[in-house]
Amino acid sequence: MSILAKLFASFFQIGLFSIGGGYAAMPLIKAQVVDLHHWLTAVEFSDLVTIAEMTPGPIAINSATFVGMRVAGIAGVVVATLGNVLPSVIIMLILAKLYEKYSEQTLLKRILEGVRPVVVSAIFTAGLGLLQLALKSYRVPDLFALVVFLLSFIALNSRKIKVGPIALLGLGAIAGVGYHLLF
Repeated sequence: MSILAKLFASFFQIGLFSIGGGYAAMPLIKAQVVDLHHWLTAVEFSDLVTIAEMTPGPIAINSATFVGMRVAGIAGVVVATLGNVLPSVIIMLILAKLYEKYSEQTLLKRILEGVRPVVVSAIFTAGLGLLQLALKSYRVPDLFALVVFLLSFIALNSRKIKVGPIALLGLGAIAGVGYHLLF
């Protein structure tokens, strides 16, 4: 199988099974990109997540674009991104039609109630995995990363502090540069 076919198949699977959005897709992306195909190392994957989060657009599509470029250039970008998006387009067209027809039925409401906690669990699991990667630096805890994480977590969840995620990303970048210039 050619590299382009592997990219398409991998990101098609990710797009098909990443119910819950981009953060829920992170374990799937890691499994394909790091564990199965070895296109990125675990540290590079952590960097990918950071870059994909910082850039505009959905994180899974940004990841597909990044990996596609890294693995096969512009053709890889097109193939990986198309592979990632195509399942969603197909599924959303089908679901929109079904939802329009059956939205008032109790069975559909019960199904959605059962799926919601699974999606939250997948997002939480992805977040924990990324947190573990972010807090490790050469096999020892990275205290700077821990402090930045805790301050960001507090800021995002505080009713008194009004700092948005974009501002926090900027502050985190400034803190990272400042920390490494000083230490």
